[in-house]
Amino acid sequence: MADDIPKVNIAVKDRIFLHLLEEDEQADRFVVTAALTRPGIAEACAQHPPNVSRTMRDLLRNKQVSEHSRAIRGDDRRQKTWQLTDVGRLEANNRLNILSTTKVLIRDSEGTLLEIEAGLASHRLHAELSVLQVLLHAQHEGVLTFGDIRFGLVTNNQEDTELPPPGRLKLLAGAHATYHTSPPQTRPVHGRVETLDEMNTWFKKGSPCMVVHGIAGIGKSTIVANWLASKMAEVPHLSVCWYPCQPWDKAVGIAVSLLHRFGVDDKHDPFQLMETLPLTPGAEFDIDAWRRRLLAYLTDAQAIRERFNDESGGPPPYWLIVLDDVHHVVGKARDLLGALLDISKKSPLRLVFVSRTTLDVYDRRDVHTRNLVEELPLQGLTVDEISTWVEGMKGSPPPAKEVHRMTGGHPLALELLEIYGQATHGDWLKFLDEEIITQMPAQEHELLATLAVSDSPVPWAKLAKAAGWEGKPPERLLAYGLLLELEEGMWLHEALRERFLREVGSASQKRKDKLN
Repeated sequence: MADDIPKVNIAVKDRIFLHLLEEDEQADRFVVTAALTRPGIAEACAQHPPNVSRTMRDLLRNKQVSEHSRAIRGDDRRQKTWQLTDVGRLEANNRLNILSTTKVLIRDSEGTLLEIEAGLASHRLHAELSVLQVLLHAQHEGVLTFGDIRFGLVTNNQEDTELPPPGRLKLLAGAHATYHTSPPQTRPVHGRVETLDEMNTWFKKGSPCMVVHGIAGIGKSTIVANWLASKMAEVPHLSVCWYPCQPWDKAVGIAVSLLHRFGVDDKHDPFQLMETLPLTPGAEFDIDAWRRRLLAYLTDAQAIRERFNDESGGPPPYWLIVLDDVHHVVGKARDLLGALLDISKKSPLRLVFVSRTTLDVYDRRDVHTRNLVEELPLQGLTVDEISTWVEGMKGSPPPAKEVHRMTGGHPLALELLEIYGQATHGDWLKFLDEEIITQMPAQEHELLATLAVSDSPVPWAKLAKAAGWEGKPPERLLAYGLLLELEEGMWLHEALRERFLREVGSASQKRKDKLN
């Protein structure tokens, strides 16, 4: 998915052209703002000041800008400034027309992902963004999201005339478009009684964090959503934030959404949390300051009461944050996730991470000795669970044991069986190919394909030799549950085994020969 995001790369010269064109009303004024100085241009264009100086020398040689020494509003000393010449103004307008057609991704007020021209983005986001700002956000962050705190006020609401205090930003009401206050509607859960019991036990214990992990399509989000729906019925005032992580999400986007859920806005920000956020594209996010201030806010009973006393149910007993598909963002938001976990240990905040693998944002001692994080691996359905499901299907489905042998109890395979009447329907194989098989490096593919031709678990030394693997078993495959380390030896997920066994011919025979 991340590879499909349009690539935006704005040259330094184009950035300066667009910025000076935006500030062209200040041309030839005796007193100007800092926007025409080197630091002001550097900030607006997300560049280091030396880059600005080098580019200005080129523009001066081409007679596209003129240089002046002018008084700066709010500053006692005169500074060097630049403005467009007639030649530069013509070129800047030409570049604006061309760059306005650049395709960018936005997530609108409904949460829909759209690919549109940069010149239309401001209107669709209901924000006062210049084309330059749109392009810079697109380059640095991939997707522009409706309600981003840094975009300023929503402009299409004619009734909202209240301006934020000077020097402050207003947290937009549209920020909620990035998350949900209740779990999504999902398909029914079949079986999983023990898993639901474990989640209920975790909820009662009050541990800060649970990580539900398993391979793609195993039913992680489904079971968490169903469990959470039942909990919200039991605890009506439970404050929930369900955030579906996407490959394009950044740490700051998640942070903004969470602040919105915690009730932080321009009217209620006693710990200046919004000041910790990057206000320009490419600026650094001070996660440590965000962590410290958010912890102080969540543990200040008076601040919470002041914010939520007028709302139905009053202040929430605590917040339950669900980050679904968190594996999409762990690389880009590792520090933020670690900060959230740290906050959850000391505040009324609880976390559920839904991931394809275990995470490295916490210490293993948090799991095994400190009881701060509970990991819940999700495996395929048992034969008994499959049997109950199959009994309710129309037609003449295969016996439960046969279905389990062919699919490993993968819920998606059972759903396809229910739809098509075939346990290994082509859509299931397509799912395996697209979501799992094609993502594997060639060496890992060969390792699993070699193991698949065996009728029983294989000792690691024997398997490694047959597959030409150097070193210990691959941690990644073990973490994802694709490769299983049993007492008898190495084995693999049954659904994958069924897929690999369809690779017949000379390659399959060679693998058997190597194992034997």
